[in-house]
Amino acid sequence: MRTREPGEVFGPRMTLFADVLSVGLATAVLCLPLVTAPAALSTACAVLRGAREDRPATAGRYVALLRRRLRAGDLVAGAVALGGLLLLAADLALAGAGLPGAPLFAVAAAAIGVGAVVVGLRACARPESLTDWPAAVRAAARDAVQDLGGSGLILLAVATAALCAWMLLPLAFLAPGPLALALTAVDVRHAASPVTREAA
Repeated sequence: MRTREPGEVFGPRMTLFADVLSVGLATAVLCLPLVTAPAALSTACAVLRGAREDRPATAGRYVALLRRRLRAGDLVAGAVALGGLLLLAADLALAGAGLPGAPLFAVAAAAIGVGAVVVGLRACARPESLTDWPAAVRAAARDAVQDLGGSGLILLAVATAALCAWMLLPLAFLAPGPLALALTAVDVRHAASPVTREAA
């Protein structure tokens, strides 16, 4: 981490914070078509991961990287994620309609939904998601089981982002940045753990 340059008002940590917010705003805008959400979040994680290697984590670099990588596989990943969310919402709505066994079914559906969200978000943080979504999902599913603490941190990050957006709607457009930073930090932490290094 570099030191503050002469005449620099804020230190490097504040610069990273500003970059996270700008990347978050760009991610929120590019997630609006919904099917682009996985690619947008994956690109945000890649840009923020590059900050560790002194590459600029700016909205401009983010847009340039996303424009180069948007392909059919990214749109299919977005369609699968959107379809899964709609299916979960329909299942929970049916459970709330008073069908026999509805409480047990609602718990099972919610557990499956939470697991799918964790795996999906961890897949977005994986470097493989830039080129190969199936490989990223497989690695994310393995990580979700091996690193239960990291999976818990991801759920806390999602809950915090949702709470911020609920409390003040304009924050919803900034929340993807800190969420992407949390996902990237969990992935980097897990990759650097001794158990992961031994498995590799």
